[in-house]
Amino acid sequence: MIKASVLGATGYTGAVLTDLLAHHPEVELVALTSQSYLGKRVAEVFPQLRVEAEYVSYSVEAVRGSDVVFVCYPHAEAHPVVSEVLEAGCRVVDLSADFRLKQLSAYDEWYGFTHPRPDLVEEAVYGLPEIYREKIRAARLVANPGCYPTATLLALLPAVDQLGEGPVIVDAKSGVSGAGRTPSPRTHFCAVNENFQVYSEVGHRHTSEMLEQLEIAAGHPVRLSFTPHLLPVDRGILTTIYFAARKGLEGIDAWLALYRAYYANEPFVEVCDHVPSLAEVQRTNFCRLTVREDKRAGLVKVVSVIDNLVKGASGQAVQNMNCMFGLPEDAGLGRLV
Repeated sequence: MIKASVLGATGYTGAVLTDLLAHHPEVELVALTSQSYLGKRVAEVFPQLRVEAEYVSYSVEAVRGSDVVFVCYPHAEAHPVVSEVLEAGCRVVDLSADFRLKQLSAYDEWYGFTHPRPDLVEEAVYGLPEIYREKIRAARLVANPGCYPTATLLALLPAVDQLGEGPVIVDAKSGVSGAGRTPSPRTHFCAVNENFQVYSEVGHRHTSEMLEQLEIAAGHPVRLSFTPHLLPVDRGILTTIYFAARKGLEGIDAWLALYRAYYANEPFVEVCDHVPSLAEVQRTNFCRLTVREDKRAGLVKVVSVIDNLVKGASGQAVQNMNCMFGLPEDAGLGRLV
């Protein structure tokens, strides 16, 4: 059995992760940590979770003996804990952004802190199994991708050699759970219900993640503009991406064939003939996507949908753990959460 701990287990991401791990056939939970709910049982905080455990405070001793530790801390707060846990001999899946970017200066620019562990930034493996599966298997530290980058990268990577000179336009809509469990004036029910709004319309932090991974794949700079929107739903991300393509690949059948060949052996990416909706992937670890041509405009459109809390966070973290420990990638991920 894999012994696993979750640090910061009472946010949305931590709660979904707790549920997945508690029902995983190859996992034994060691510690679930929380500052806000210290000493409370899981069912007191999340009655819908049928997990017999109590929240404890974080310490290295609390997680010692864990084979893997999932860190669900806010950005810029995770890296000190990740360092401690690694030194204790545990492998780590970090769900913050603290190790997702390889360019050190990007942390100052996008997240407002100077990274104190360039050695771990260099060591960390970006946790998108569809690209980095072999590296994830051997990794001590996996940087779980952000939800918007997951939806965007899965939609664009098969076409990265087909991108023309124009900008890539990423238009994404997320459910309110993507903003986290702590409420704000923007995410209060009265602000969200019967409403639809843009936020971080220029310079959203996830842009850096998309750009870095696309440029690694393409081998050259990519122009990308990302606009997120807040949907009045609990969960899910629907992304519509527009780009001008190079000449050579024409017709919807050719584009679908390209995507199906790229994802032929992927357990969690489904290329559809129809345009998928959020309801098709909510509470699952699947990404569904399709491609369309707009010949009049000279554009290709890709539509992708994921659940932001599962494939966009906790489910992908479990998929990464499965890779790290030699399990089938769909182990523990066959149920709705």
